[in-house]
Amino acid sequence: MNRKISPRAYEKLCFASYVSLFVIVISGGLVRLTGSGLGCSDWPQCNSERFIDVSSVHGAIEQVNRLFTGVVAVLVIAAVLGSLFLEERKRSLTQLSLGLVVGVLAQVILGAIVVLTGLNPFANMGHFLLSMVLIGNAIVLYRKSRIAKNPVLDCSSRERKCLLAIGVLFGCAVISGTVVTATGPHAGDENAVRFGFSITSVARVHSFFVLLSLLVLLLVLLKVRKSPQAREFLEQRLAAFLGVGLLQALVGYVQYFNGIPVILVATHLFGAALIWSLAVDTITVSGSGLLHARNQSSSR
Repeated sequence: MNRKISPRAYEKLCFASYVSLFVIVISGGLVRLTGSGLGCSDWPQCNSERFIDVSSVHGAIEQVNRLFTGVVAVLVIAAVLGSLFLEERKRSLTQLSLGLVVGVLAQVILGAIVVLTGLNPFANMGHFLLSMVLIGNAIVLYRKSRIAKNPVLDCSSRERKCLLAIGVLFGCAVISGTVVTATGPHAGDENAVRFGFSITSVARVHSFFVLLSLLVLLLVLLKVRKSPQAREFLEQRLAAFLGVGLLQALVGYVQYFNGIPVILVATHLFGAALIWSLAVDTITVSGSGLLHARNQSSSR
């Protein structure tokens, strides 16, 4: 008997996939911030003696992060299977969910490379940036799974380009932020190789992209508010986006001028994942809203 999954159930599954990918970014960050990057010195087993070893604090932290990868894998595979058993199948949902599976497999491989290369900074950067790609993929999947419920945003072509520009700028901020992390003290282990850049120089480059992103975002928000068309949802979304961005910038400056304490770095990491989520979601909602509006127009 063919059993179908309802659109509402699939929405929840897609959202759960996104949450799991968000959580593993934070747990992976905690591995680095606690110096547990080599708590398990081998892969896929923890060490040469045990597959799972939680006898040390560092080993336990690293092991929990690895085991949670299994939860993520189950959810993204379930997203693929769910797309195949939807009451109304859509190829785009299957393709996006397959993208998550491929990305998680790539993360497993990158994770092995990170450990086996002794926390190479390039491998660490790639590991985090791929996580951001996966978060973006999961958000697009979630929005596509609820296309009929998304708000209809009547964005002009110029506004859509501005939103894309904001996404690109925040992407540059995220990339430059990984360079700061690979240069700073929280590399996952006290003996890990770090970039030989000046921390002040790379922090300034990162700050430039953050401030430029926020400036462009502010200008777009002001333009939308002055527009004769009433678009309350878009205004609220951009205002929330700007608010989170300003808080993130504040945390970044406070942590820099206070010796980069772990608690603030963890907060900054959470903020980076959140603001990237907002960037992708805002762009996706505007795009899906336009698509929904066109579909409504064509059906009249």
